[in-house]
Amino acid sequence: MFRISGRKGYIFTDKKNPRWGIMSTILGLVAGVSICMAVHRTYLNQGAAPMQYGAVVLLALVYAVAGLVLGIRSLMEQDIFRFFPVMGIFLNVLTVIAGGIILYLGVI
Repeated sequence: MFRISGRKGYIFTDKKNPRWGIMSTILGLVAGVSICMAVHRTYLNQGAAPMQYGAVVLLALVYAVAGLVLGIRSLMEQDIFRFFPVMGIFLNVLTVIAGGIILYLGVI
């Protein structure tokens, strides 16, 4: 039989993907896509941003902060795969930074 990887035999583990980590990743994706869409629609509108786009950015920031809390909470669990919590934290931090920059530039 051909071996694709260098591992021998089967590996059994009790690790699982944490639900809060998956939810954190989903919230990060939703918040990031929302901010990207608001920026893209503002660009298509020649820089004139309606009030609704500002509300979308603020709501995306709320989602990102909630996702950040969920990601940190799930990262503290024992015997888990760390992919989803780390990805969720990364996406949510990027979204918070992007939203903060947008709000800062909007005030100037």
